[in-house]
Amino acid sequence: MQVLVVNPGSTTTKLALYDPSGPLIEKTITHGTKILAAFPDVTSQLAARLNDVSVAIKEAEMSCDHISAVVARGGLIRPVEPGIYQVNSNMLQDLRAQIQGPHASNLGGLIADAIGNEMSIPAYVVDPVSCDQFQPLARISGLPEIPRKSLSHALNIRATMRLASSELGCDFEKVNYVVAHLGGGISVAACRKGRIVDANNANEQGPFSPERTGELPALDVAKMAFSETYTKEQLIGRFLGQGGLVAYLGISDARQIEQRIAEGNEYAGLVYRGMAYQISKEIGSMASVLSGDVRAILICGGLAGSKLLIDTIRQRVEFIAEVRVYPGEKEMESLANGAFRALLGEEEVKTYG
Repeated sequence: MQVLVVNPGSTTTKLALYDPSGPLIEKTITHGTKILAAFPDVTSQLAARLNDVSVAIKEAEMSCDHISAVVARGGLIRPVEPGIYQVNSNMLQDLRAQIQGPHASNLGGLIADAIGNEMSIPAYVVDPVSCDQFQPLARISGLPEIPRKSLSHALNIRATMRLASSELGCDFEKVNYVVAHLGGGISVAACRKGRIVDANNANEQGPFSPERTGELPALDVAKMAFSETYTKEQLIGRFLGQGGLVAYLGISDARQIEQRIAEGNEYAGLVYRGMAYQISKEIGSMASVLSGDVRAILICGGLAGSKLLIDTIRQRVEFIAEVRVYPGEKEMESLANGAFRALLGEEEVKTYG
């Protein structure tokens, strides 16, 4: 029994073939930025991405005879409980409509559905970005017209909770964690007994990240919006792709920034520490959501491999609870495990819509 895993990102699509023992084949497809830029929005990239995926499957000689399911990262669909969902017409409609906004992960279910139809196998998504377990207090924003939304790196956050609980010898549904996913976007979540009861939306709130601004002063944003300097699309692009480290330093690669710091670039050091400072503040904020009852602070994602960043954060937050670090992302493995649980009947497959 094998499952095909698809994980679309802004300029790449990760593919992997798993059996229950682990990955058999792993491949990252890099899509040309100039080619992608020619499309008006993310979902219009579907045919081009699907063609690249089909070529990669053939080149990797993945045998369709043994693939029992295809599973993808879930996109910004309607608010749902965490779990495994089979892709259906309601989900496809909402992914195409981008009902909660544009995001590369919206392509996951669309690609999985196309592959599933071609191979005559089920297509699933697991713990989509729009998993929503917010407590009512977390939805209050300050304006009733703009409620806070639950959009986070739920897949990796939940996978990290499971991993940490296994190491600590406890049930992740019986303890509390603050989990910080540090990647191209940054989600810091308050997790009470396995439920993400609050988290910052990485596109709009919380710390700035390599390419995103995080939360900004509202009045200054309003001034920018009405300055006639930017179109709406340009301003959103500034916030979501040209903000954060890129805006300050012109690059988003943490390794290059750390090299600058090592060479004595004080400004790079200030900005990098500023990101760590904001992450630390968000961790403290989420600890307060849990009234300080925190079994551990878990840090995961690509930036968790930066010792300089983690050490700077640790100094500020370890008074709250033990800090445990899990560099990298567990998304591909988590998706595969979800599909196997569905195929083996170990977890109920939920119906979307």
